[in-house]
Amino acid sequence: MGYAANLLSKLPPALGGDNGLRALLEDAGTYLPAGQIDTVARAYTFGARAHEGQTRKTGQPYITHPVAVAHELARMHLDVEAIVAAILHDVVEDTESTLDDVRSAFGDDVAALVDGVSKLDQIEFRSRAEAQAESFRKMMLAMIEDIRVILVKLADRLHNMQTMGAMPAEKQRRIARETLDIYAPIANRLGINRFKVELEDLGFRYLYPMRYRVIERALKRSKGSQRQIVRKISEEIGRALAEESIEGEIIGREKHLYSVYRKMAEKKRLLSDVVDVYGFRIVVDDVSDCYRVLGLVHGLYKPMPGRFKDYIAIPRVNGYQSLHTTLFGPKGLPLEVQIRTRQMHQVAESGVASHWQYKAEDPIDASPQRRAREWLSRLEELKAEDSSEEFLETVKVDLFPDKIYVFTPKGDIMPLPKGATTVDFAYAVHTDIGDRCVAAKIDRALVPLRTVLENGQTVEIITSKGAKPNPNWLDFVRSAKARTAIRQHMRNLRTNESVDLGKRLLDRSLKDLGSSLRKVGKVRMHEALDELGLNNTAELFEQLGLGERLAPLTARLLVGGEQEEDAKGEPASLVIAGTEGMVVSYAKCCYPIPGDDVMGYLSSGRGIVVHRTRCGNLINFRKQPEKWLAVSWEKDVDRDFYTQIQADTLNKPGVLAEVAATIADCGSNIEQVEVMGRHEDGSVLTFLLQVRDRTHLAGIMRNVRNMPNVIRVSRPCA
Repeated sequence: MGYAANLLSKLPPALGGDNGLRALLEDAGTYLPAGQIDTVARAYTFGARAHEGQTRKTGQPYITHPVAVAHELARMHLDVEAIVAAILHDVVEDTESTLDDVRSAFGDDVAALVDGVSKLDQIEFRSRAEAQAESFRKMMLAMIEDIRVILVKLADRLHNMQTMGAMPAEKQRRIARETLDIYAPIANRLGINRFKVELEDLGFRYLYPMRYRVIERALKRSKGSQRQIVRKISEEIGRALAEESIEGEIIGREKHLYSVYRKMAEKKRLLSDVVDVYGFRIVVDDVSDCYRVLGLVHGLYKPMPGRFKDYIAIPRVNGYQSLHTTLFGPKGLPLEVQIRTRQMHQVAESGVASHWQYKAEDPIDASPQRRAREWLSRLEELKAEDSSEEFLETVKVDLFPDKIYVFTPKGDIMPLPKGATTVDFAYAVHTDIGDRCVAAKIDRALVPLRTVLENGQTVEIITSKGAKPNPNWLDFVRSAKARTAIRQHMRNLRTNESVDLGKRLLDRSLKDLGSSLRKVGKVRMHEALDELGLNNTAELFEQLGLGERLAPLTARLLVGGEQEEDAKGEPASLVIAGTEGMVVSYAKCCYPIPGDDVMGYLSSGRGIVVHRTRCGNLINFRKQPEKWLAVSWEKDVDRDFYTQIQADTLNKPGVLAEVAATIADCGSNIEQVEVMGRHEDGSVLTFLLQVRDRTHLAGIMRNVRNMPNVIRVSRPCA
């Protein structure tokens, strides 16, 4: 303490007051060597001079804020670089000091941390939603490089919340919502319980001030009578521990307001039911004592069935470990008891910061930090996401630690998000396993891939060498890793398909002009690519295949005007086989099938949409002839297509079932049935069904038409 006071006395008088520095130096002095304490004081002098003349909305000198942020980190025993970066985290953004100034004074490590924190708020956006998503994205990606960036940011948000009273109510609500949505869950995910609890309570206070005051008053009223009950129960547990010679600390847990509110909202409970629950924490020396104490408290009070959780054997995803049990206390009062070791208690309160071994070569006992860093490193895979909003949605799923635990066939425990399916499990094992999975077994029984997993199940994945991810999996997977891998595969597949289709479209258009890709040659192709501002032919083919560029115009550019006159005969048609994938789709207004006369429409971003020539949408052909192209079917198309038929029937019982049975007998699968109109005499039924071609469809329509209760059958078209 004397050393801190001595340092304070040496500070230039112009800086005025200690602005919280004394408390920071005293706490940091408990674990940092004297030379590093000097560095902290030097950082304060640098920051105070840079922020000189600036004040906060509260009227205090601005430097009080970064010092308070640094003090939060010192309470968690973070290293000197993190504390210095916290003191300087606003100097680059809010003062004339530059990052080079910080680097020359305190080194590359501190400069990188300051830069990481500063960058989170620097970008301008077109909308508030985009701004929130983008700043969140930047923050998460910064975490991957150095987890200390997010610890500084969390401490910064905590102090801002603590001093938010001077801000307008609207701004308070917006910041409070952001805190509850993003910052408190991050603190929870990183296991920093102290930050999580305070961020939640402050967020609740400013977002719902009336509800906050009601619950606060109720807790204060109940505290008087609770003290006596807590003391009595603590003494009983203490005597039981002493009889078994177990050293332990018994703490009556304070409820935090937001958890009370959440229980009321989620479990639809009355305030009195939630307030009258007593919480105790028992902290012992080692793991074996935890289980001995569990037996003791179960002997003192009856446990509630189904309310025991062993987070020591199976820790939560953020590294949290404890035994949780709920007991029937005196007069039937529910008692919530947590039992843990001192080390577990430290982890529960400080999370990743509790084992601060940043970039340690031998991270012994650093499992909570390792778990957090594993989660953060997985975010690297999300860099390929198209939009910030998509990124936000993806990551928010993973922020909330509602987990289930299942077993691999070898008995390894695999944590997954609540609601995860067998496909999520496959991707959690390895991306290649997810990509090639074709079936799954739960407890040795075959199940559909979309089956939702439950705690304790053993899951086995069956793979096939040629299998590929199914885009429909996106409808039910829950984990970020699975969604990212499936989307990445779809993007690659779409690119490959569009390149192939674009090449065919361009070659067809060149043939119309009496040329071909081979005749154009590499030299002319490179010249054209330069004119179009493209890097290579694959890029050109992809744009053509997705309909972003028109093949006839590109063909004319390649061959020049003089060859157009040489072109003879009818334009060549594009031959389709029905296996082109995502870049060729079939219009749902007319449902074309092999054997129909068809035309193709170039839709930007979707490739070619095939229509029947009788489709009413071909009116657009006159408006945009350059976007339509002749299309023909391959001779033997080997796949099923969707199409529609409409049946006018007599209004007789069971007629729908009769028609459906006739269609099924013709080897067709009915996808959807709709009753379009019904009157006294009859009904109009529309069937969406799968057929091979026009011949197959004609056979179905003939059989339906010959039914006694069917008046007519037709094939609708837009």
